[in-house]
Amino acid sequence: MKQAILLSVLLSVLMPYASAQDSNFAFGHQVTTTSGTVEGMYDVRDGVQSYLGIPFAAPPVGDLRWRAPRSPEPWEGVRMAKNFGPRAVQPAVFGDMDFRSDGMSEDCLYLNVWSPATSNTAGLPVLVYFYGGGFVAGDGSEPRYDGRSMAREGIVAVTVNYRLNIFGFFAHPELSAEAEYGGSGNYGLLDQQMALQWVRDNIAAFGGDPSRVTIAGESAGSVSVSAQMASPLSRDLIAGAIGESGASIAPTLAPVPLAEAEQVGREFASAAGFTSLQELRELSTRDVYQLYVDSRRFGFPLVVDGHFLPATLPEIFAAGQQAQVPLLVGWNSAEIPGGALMQGQPYTSGDFAAAVTRAFPEAGGELLAVMPAGTEQEIELSATNLASDRFIVYSTWKWFDLQRKNGKAPVYRYLFTRIRPELRDQNRIAALAGGTVERSADAPPPPRPVGAPHASEIEYCLGNLPLVDDYAWTAEDYQVSKTMKAYFANFIKTGDPNGKDLPQWPATEAGDPTPPVMHIDVTSGSKAADNDARFPILDRVYSAD
Repeated sequence: MKQAILLSVLLSVLMPYASAQDSNFAFGHQVTTTSGTVEGMYDVRDGVQSYLGIPFAAPPVGDLRWRAPRSPEPWEGVRMAKNFGPRAVQPAVFGDMDFRSDGMSEDCLYLNVWSPATSNTAGLPVLVYFYGGGFVAGDGSEPRYDGRSMAREGIVAVTVNYRLNIFGFFAHPELSAEAEYGGSGNYGLLDQQMALQWVRDNIAAFGGDPSRVTIAGESAGSVSVSAQMASPLSRDLIAGAIGESGASIAPTLAPVPLAEAEQVGREFASAAGFTSLQELRELSTRDVYQLYVDSRRFGFPLVVDGHFLPATLPEIFAAGQQAQVPLLVGWNSAEIPGGALMQGQPYTSGDFAAAVTRAFPEAGGELLAVMPAGTEQEIELSATNLASDRFIVYSTWKWFDLQRKNGKAPVYRYLFTRIRPELRDQNRIAALAGGTVERSADAPPPPRPVGAPHASEIEYCLGNLPLVDDYAWTAEDYQVSKTMKAYFANFIKTGDPNGKDLPQWPATEAGDPTPPVMHIDVTSGSKAADNDARFPILDRVYSAD
């Protein structure tokens, strides 16, 4: 009986996707924006309209390279919006990313809209989703971010491109001197903020309500959400926030002081043999890209620039100056393997103690006192937790903790625990960005997963399992996706994830030492946090940095 129910769920979710991107079932439909008219596609099977590659800012090229984004130039006639625009220039740092974009270009500031609106529809809730990729890679065209599934839930879904790596986060004293606000860097975040302005000004034309905009993202996208909540430029443009694994809080992509970011940029330019900003601006895209790749840098830091970010996130949230909106936030149960902490050593008590002491010299003893380590399995799980904390979990917890203590709206926390099924192609292996790459002939078998890895929840929560065919999804996976997508959709619509036929998800309280956590899996349910004792210890470690 149980299997029959799960199979019916699978079929009900999968059938609408049979040929969801087939233009044979769609016709053109036009919408007028503040810059001009765009023509997208209206799908007669589900009534969802898609508008792809809409410019929300002027191309950041030539003299506009390394400047805050500017409004797009109006156009005459009808602009076709049936194909994804170019993605931001980026190296193939994550080989497991899958793009549908029209190549790469510095001219990359485009967004995509999926809307279920009919001719009489208005006031629909809006989701604006920022992709992940460490601020060095990614794109709004990736299938796992596709907005059609959320549109079927009565939501206007938007994905946004933003500048990356050297093109999006390069700071320099000359750039600060020429900017009206006296700062530089953060151009990718300013691109996102410009997209939110575009949504405010235009989303009603697509059936959306500009006062009901929820921003969401995973990894660097989640970091972006935390930063947009903190920024005085964005906080009045959003009604809710969803963070999936990541916040701009040390040790995860935290902003640095402007003087430090400028020094990083000055040293980069000097090492490349350039003494002036004008020389760098005159370089071709390829030459700038090559300078970045040859430097072997992994991006450039976010910046306390006095404009987008007037202070660090802990300072802003502690002062209650962030967007006072509902927050749904969480992470996955095994963001990164425990081997990242153990550095090749076995999961024994002695090696675990040595690894913890090495990684946290000022707090190793305290952490060992609260981390279970009685068996090899417990040691592996504890090592996985601490490795994940250093990578991305602690920062997410700190964001959660700051908001529940200093916010005026509900905060909901989750833990995604679903382990993905086997890969369809055993010659491939799962990779960090959530996709797969070819397994080399001499590569050892991947370690047995002990939980849900980084980025694995994206296609579940957005309802896009059918568009990600690397894994042999089962009826149970579709059940998990149905549950998680329902929670997210309810939150986007009302600021509360709860709804019919879903396990109750209580909001957290400011002083609760074991706050409720929604565990999302085949059987989902809220549980009191039972492994939070490490976070106050880590809080002292990272707050002292």
